[in-house]
Amino acid sequence: MTQSYTLSLAHINDTHSNFEPCRVQFSLNLGQHKLDVTSHSGGYARIGHHITKARQAAAQTNTPFVFLHGGDSFQGTLYFSHFKGKANAHLLNLLAPDAMVIGNHDIDEGNARLAEFAKQIDFPLLAGNMDLSQEDLNKPGCLRGLPNILDYDHEQKRAKYLLKPFHDKTLAIVGITLDQMKEIARPDPDTHFVDAIATTARTIEHLKNQGIKHIIVLSHLGLDQDKRLAAEVEGISLIVGGHTHTLQGDFRALGLSNLPYGEVINNTPIVHAGKYAEVVGLAEITFDAEGKVLNLKGGNYFMLDQHFILSANTAVDNQDYQAVRQQLSQHPNVLWDDADADIDGVIRDIYKPAIADMENKVLALVPKNLVHTRLPSKALPHGSEIAPWVSRSMFQEAKLVDPRVNFALHNAGGVRQSVAQGQLTLADVMGQLLPFELPLVKYEIQGQFLYQALESAINAATNNSVRGTGAGSFPYTYGLRYYYDGRRPLGERLFRLEMMQQDSQSLWYPVEPESLYVGVSTSYTAAGKEGYHPLLQARWQESMESLTLPQAFIRFLNRSPNLSDLLSQHVHYTSHSQRMS
Repeated sequence: MTQSYTLSLAHINDTHSNFEPCRVQFSLNLGQHKLDVTSHSGGYARIGHHITKARQAAAQTNTPFVFLHGGDSFQGTLYFSHFKGKANAHLLNLLAPDAMVIGNHDIDEGNARLAEFAKQIDFPLLAGNMDLSQEDLNKPGCLRGLPNILDYDHEQKRAKYLLKPFHDKTLAIVGITLDQMKEIARPDPDTHFVDAIATTARTIEHLKNQGIKHIIVLSHLGLDQDKRLAAEVEGISLIVGGHTHTLQGDFRALGLSNLPYGEVINNTPIVHAGKYAEVVGLAEITFDAEGKVLNLKGGNYFMLDQHFILSANTAVDNQDYQAVRQQLSQHPNVLWDDADADIDGVIRDIYKPAIADMENKVLALVPKNLVHTRLPSKALPHGSEIAPWVSRSMFQEAKLVDPRVNFALHNAGGVRQSVAQGQLTLADVMGQLLPFELPLVKYEIQGQFLYQALESAINAATNNSVRGTGAGSFPYTYGLRYYYDGRRPLGERLFRLEMMQQDSQSLWYPVEPESLYVGVSTSYTAAGKEGYHPLLQARWQESMESLTLPQAFIRFLNRSPNLSDLLSQHVHYTSHSQRMS
């Protein structure tokens, strides 16, 4: 009989400082009726409760237990904006992960912020392809040499790794993050990222040579790159991932995705746990003596409020409410709101008071849900319903400062979530919708480089004949409209580009390649990140330090606190062909 080895696994990823339960929406079919359900799920106290339960259950059966974080703890809410990682460190220490991989947003504010966080946490921070060998040891906020950072071993050309006892074997955990980090985040210039797949392959080969066969790759590459990693590198027992906010599991009954949990590529299962601490991944995994997974049981679990709100096109009553509650209770991946009292108390008493005032300051009344999706689709042919308004706010507020401004250009990833109908608060904007306090930058640029920047950004967003950086690079504009056909050759896909006539939303004129135009973007986009490198050909760039992205949107809302009238106006100036690629 083949000897087997069982591991109890818990995992989260892309939590983005969502320490409190997040608002979630489901669509349920009740007979002939379709009901929308609004609730709250997850948060650190509820996750803490279920982690403790899983840890205790594993201990009772002498099963090794591992709890992993797939990266991107930073950004996302006012808890990060206000406490700058201190609350993240404190609350993660209470959850006690065995390891966390560095995500792109964890190094969004440079090495110093991440180094401060690393010094405060009680667990290893993994980034086995982050090369710190050239980092200046004398600069403030240096990451190099911190004892709990397992980075790239420059001399051995492989990742440093974490070893844990595993029955009579050894379990290795290798952390791998995006090698395109400089394109999508802001590490210090002396910090480099080595090819993720090649580094993993060399590290796996080394571990196998040491007789270690049970190997987990803790990844912040995204699901597609995890699949590629599994396909190209032999010998990975399991990939625990993050970055793409992928909710795995069959959630069709809730109107959500149906993606296999633990999808197997080349004998390697891959698990992801959604986003924003809405769910926790819990699994029991059986391996053979060679490190191959024989069986994986488990899934992602929502942790819902006991009470929720129902809405439908027809009246709903208590009978509907009870029927929905029963349906939710019977769902195999729905848990309820049991919470760790200590973690709940820390959030409530230490961190919550500092941001309560912002949660009570209403900026606008939103008459309908505004969905944020990064890419256009059949359901939303113009893409995001909120990103164009963010671009419009950038344009209008920048133009008040400098009347020369012709257009605004923003990337989809700079807008973080949809906007729900009802009150929009300062906390919603600063903490969740636009959590990156990036200054706006105005610049003067020739039309030819605008053509290049827009095509390059769309190619990067869709991986269309290029190695892209993810859908976050997709461009949203105000004052510009473009037409893109992904079937055309590179360099010819953006076949039409027009500028809005000043003081008119109905008159447009062609953008001339040699003519000069003044635009506004965030400092992130203007720095050429994520395919926007042609913007570096600007004749000049000037930072508008007194006007950040969230400030522009807040000022815009202050001028128009009731969005009903504005929403009747057409602002979706982005156009594209039916085929993106």
